[in-house]
Amino acid sequence: MKVGLVLPVTGEQATRENITQVAKDAENEGFDSLWVFERLLSPLHPQTPYPATPDGSLPAGYQNVMDPLQTLGYLAGITERIALGTSIIDMLFHNPVILGRSLATLDIVSKGRTICGLGLGWSKDEYDVSNVPFNHRGERADEMIDSLKRIWTNDVVEFDGHYYHIPASKIGPKPIQKPHIPVYLGGFSPNVFSRIVKYDLNGWLGVLAGPFEYLQNSVTSIKESAKKANKDPNNFRIILLTYPNIIDSKDSSDQNQRMPMSGTVEQIGTDVEKIKQMGIDHIVFGYNFAPVYKDVSNLIDITKQLSKFAR
Repeated sequence: MKVGLVLPVTGEQATRENITQVAKDAENEGFDSLWVFERLLSPLHPQTPYPATPDGSLPAGYQNVMDPLQTLGYLAGITERIALGTSIIDMLFHNPVILGRSLATLDIVSKGRTICGLGLGWSKDEYDVSNVPFNHRGERADEMIDSLKRIWTNDVVEFDGHYYHIPASKIGPKPIQKPHIPVYLGGFSPNVFSRIVKYDLNGWLGVLAGPFEYLQNSVTSIKESAKKANKDPNNFRIILLTYPNIIDSKDSSDQNQRMPMSGTVEQIGTDVEKIKQMGIDHIVFGYNFAPVYKDVSNLIDITKQLSKFAR
């Protein structure tokens, strides 16, 4: 199983020095990928509650988030081998031609190391500032994905949809990776899995946000969607984003009650092994909201310890 790491792109830790050091150390240690994500703003009175906190408030780190593609473009110039991924870019906040050219450019300057993770987003405030209606997101996503694939693969690009229109045009550059940049979709709804299969994307970019049963159900859903479409389930791979919460002291009485990816390094290691046994192809460790994130110098060491269980 491949191993990736989310870069320190949020909060006070989001500095040139930190992302440079973490990226170079991750490559030197033989990790497989580096990841960034997109957050446009942190509204003081959000219209949409944040799904990961009990009261719906956004983490303080979201008040300061580096631009994902600008960050990866910088990293492309200071690294040589490690893959560079977005987990995720909210695709509907972007114009397909501009986004397609930006990602293709990143693929060229990185010599074919781009992984494109896309999602729909959840914040109505971010939709409002992007001047995009909050409704019909799925239909827009279908057209966006179709447009991006044409931009990356067709000599003459033309698209006439309900939401996006591209006159017959030459659009370059084309990405190095063929037939196109690997595309993974984030999300949990059945529509996400069917969309991955319908457009023959590379797979699902999931998040471990609950019991392992939830993850297993998603893995099963992807395979079933592929079978229903008469496509090989093995053609669709899974990248899983996780948020380890390292606890120094081991309390064996809590072993059965603890949430996945929470506990000692050894306990979390057993979770990583379970994830590997489920057939996950690539695990990504994110620490942006954990106590260890306060000192980013620890991130490489912790990832080294956890990666032993993934190999």
